[in-house]
Amino acid sequence: MKKGKGFGKKLKLAAVVAVVAAAGWAGWQYLSPAKTVYAYRTLAVSRGTLSSSISATGTVKAVEMVDVGTQVSGTIKEIYADYNSTVKKGQLIALLDPDVLSSKLEESEASLATARAAVLRAKVDLLDARRGNARNLELWDNKLISKSEMESAETSLLAAEASLAEANSKVVQANASLKQARTNLGYSRIISPIDGIVVTREVEVGQTVAASLQTPTLFSIARDLTKMQIEADIDEADIGRIAEGQIAQCTFDSWPKDTFEAVVVQKRLSSETISNVVTYKVILKIDNPDHKLMPGMTANVSVITEKRENALRIPSAALRFSPPSDVLAEINAANGTKSGDAKTGSGIISMPPRRDNGSHADADAGKTVWLVDNGQLAGRFVIDELGVSDKTWVEVRGEAAKVLAEGQELAISFSKQEPGAASAGTKK
Repeated sequence: MKKGKGFGKKLKLAAVVAVVAAAGWAGWQYLSPAKTVYAYRTLAVSRGTLSSSISATGTVKAVEMVDVGTQVSGTIKEIYADYNSTVKKGQLIALLDPDVLSSKLEESEASLATARAAVLRAKVDLLDARRGNARNLELWDNKLISKSEMESAETSLLAAEASLAEANSKVVQANASLKQARTNLGYSRIISPIDGIVVTREVEVGQTVAASLQTPTLFSIARDLTKMQIEADIDEADIGRIAEGQIAQCTFDSWPKDTFEAVVVQKRLSSETISNVVTYKVILKIDNPDHKLMPGMTANVSVITEKRENALRIPSAALRFSPPSDVLAEINAANGTKSGDAKTGSGIISMPPRRDNGSHADADAGKTVWLVDNGQLAGRFVIDELGVSDKTWVEVRGEAAKVLAEGQELAISFSKQEPGAASAGTKK
């Protein structure tokens, strides 16, 4: 009986201990915070085409634009061409009032006639002077006149010769004035110097134009609007990557759904400084067969400076990804100072040791990516060499290109999940 009572007491004690233990476990579970679960958004390593480009804005202009002006002053009498008119070389496009110019031409013709008459008079005077001089020489030989009379006859002859030379020079001068008057009268007819399209017209009928100081512009004519050019401003930090022959993709606000292709044809040496920013003009040739592009349009230019086909690439967001601090602490605690290993579809990738002090400011910053396997971080990998980037994807080169494989998932962002929820990774 005593033995049975002792066994019963032990049984009761064990039950009490079990209840206390269960209560303590329940209390600990109630009081301790639930572990945070994270969902990782991923993108896979892939292959594709990558292009590095430089973006800029520019202005559309005609390849050849001629400003048609006038070299004489006058009043616009007639206009024979308007905006968008197609004109031919030599075609009359405007006419200045020719009355004043015609009067100057008649005046020049009269001046020439007067000069020619003066030459005839001078020739007659010269002939008379020669005759008089010959008589005086004969009389001088016969001792019938004095020496002064003979010298006076010689002087008259020289004066007559000088008068004839002066009259001849006035004829030349009058001819030049007549030629200028005829030319000016011809300038009253404004003609097109090239085949093209009138882009601008600056004058109206009845308007007076003055050409005394500079030639006023009456029309601007573009030779061929099917061939246009873009003048783009490239920052000095990027101008070294620009070279003739590079292809550029261009978009315009007027045609938001269309992309036009242009070619770099010139990189000008002269610079412009605006608000302490130094830029250089780059000229791009662009075809315009449908006349969609018009002079003055703003072009959004993307010059392709480098291109890679079938490149192994990773998302740029993966290089900016940083895991949650508590997950990072767990990974560092688990790895210690040893290298972590990440299991991937192609085998085991050895992870280099991270000089961890609780932050990401180390030598590998900007080149580290995090691998995801079955929705969880599987380790980190440092890219030794990066190549061409289009700002969304980055080319992988060097030893990393031999280790990383297509299809491996890289973390690009994370989000918290409610306790007990599934933590499977999501893909973009």
